Amino acid sequence: MEESDYESVLCVKPEIHVYRIPPRATNRGYRASEWQLDQPSWSGRLRITAKGKVAYIKLEDKTSGELFAQAPVDQFPGTAVEAVTDSSRYFVIRIEDGNGRRAFIGIGFGDRGDAFDFNVALQDHFKWVKQQCEFAKQAQNPDQVPKLDLGLKEGQTIKLSIANMKKKEGTAGTPRARPASTGGMSLLPPPPGGKASTLVPHPGEQLLMTGPSVQPVVAPGSGRLLARCSRAQVGSSSDQSTALS
Repeated sequence: MEESDYESVLCVKPEIHVYRIPPRATNRGYRASEWQLDQPSWSGRLRITAKGKVAYIKLEDKTSGELFAQAPVDQFPGTAVEAVTDSSRYFVIRIEDGNGRRAFIGIGFGDRGDAFDFNVALQDHFKWVKQQCEFAKQAQNPDQVPKLDLGLKEGQTIKLSIANMKKKEGTAGTPRARPASTGGMSLLPPPPGGKASTLVPHPGEQLLMTGPSVQPVVAPGSGRLLARCSRAQVGSSSDQSTALS
């Protein structure tokens, strides 16, 4: 079954009045005040359906649902449905019997809200028809669809704001963190494959060590001092040995 075979209901109103209208002598439009509004020719219910692109205004019996008249609408606003010039509750529609015969009749709603819904239902349907036609054209000619230009125009700039983003250490404008102070003495890193360097005592000072004995590092230029200390210790040891003997 094709899509055009489906018939959808757009609007249903429980009360509608039908009037015979006089021929329009001029192009000034229809006026409901010229109709015999207190003597409608027929009363029933109104139902608007859609089948494909065409909408149908159907006038039906309230009880049996028997069709009284039908007005196909292929364009709105247009000659198939026309509003009167002196009221918002009355319209002129063009009915057809399916054999090529047509006639214009007047219809009227007792409530202005029903007349508003009638008008909006037709507007929405033909708005949808227009969109479907545009989509079909775009599908047939995809190259004619305007493309979005996302490039920057001359003089335009983009500003990015990224939260919680920290600058890397050592980048321009970022001060490098200084190591903690060691009392005025800077410790150099150990040589490759070696242990951490041992502090060199000042000549004449004694280096206090704890734990296992560690050989002190001989500072440059202190050879003479060590030699003197060695002779003094040798002399002292011989004196002590003499005293003990």
